[in-house]
Amino acid sequence: MPAVIETKGLCKDYAMGEQVVHALRDVSVTIKPGEFVAIMGPSGSGKSTFMNVVGCLDRPTSGEYLLNGEDVSPLGDRDLAAIRNKKIGFVFQTFHLLGRSTALANVELPLIYAGAGNKTAMARRALETVGLADRIRHRPNELSGGQQQRVAIARAIVNDPILILADEPTGNLDSRTSEEIMAVFQELNRAGKTVVVVTHEPDIAHHCLRILRFIDGRIVSDEPVTKPLDARDMLAAMPYPDAAPVEVAPAFQL
Repeated sequence: MPAVIETKGLCKDYAMGEQVVHALRDVSVTIKPGEFVAIMGPSGSGKSTFMNVVGCLDRPTSGEYLLNGEDVSPLGDRDLAAIRNKKIGFVFQTFHLLGRSTALANVELPLIYAGAGNKTAMARRALETVGLADRIRHRPNELSGGQQQRVAIARAIVNDPILILADEPTGNLDSRTSEEIMAVFQELNRAGKTVVVVTHEPDIAHHCLRILRFIDGRIVSDEPVTKPLDARDMLAAMPYPDAAPVEVAPAFQL
């Protein structure tokens, strides 16, 4: 089985007037199926650029990027858009939901672009997976921040992608809600999903199984997390009523 992410000598340069910014410098890394990886680093370290490249939102200046064994580095915009829609699920800090659309309609969007049939049933199943079966007709302004992020996660998994990329997914959430979101990612990972999370928060990173640290466009450390934090345990220890359990639907178990 090929690696989900494999980069070889990946470089990304940006022209800033007469200067050239080397955002990524000779990055070589392998992420296997079923891994749960955090990417950390200070502002300007290259972690967001790396996320954009492996998410097929940007192309490298040089080097290779193989997604599930396919070299996507030289592909054009149309092919990259198709890969993003079918193979990668994105979760962002600010949710990016359509304000006038219901949770169900927001989750159906990737299916519409993919030309999938049975969209409503698939979107409903994804919302059930993240514990929002009773909120499918609600619009974003009728949902809490944590519920909106769960809708975004449902949208990310509805096409059954090989990779979930989350960019600061808890950045706008309080501590309890952050744990609830990390519980969802942990359940998806336990079901076999490959999950990569960009975060500046050490406690969030330690919910993952591996941490990559970037500085000045390079990976300076790549270490396993010896004792990952379990979000369910963290929630149980908080002085609030227990959150409803997050179950992963069989359709998303690999």
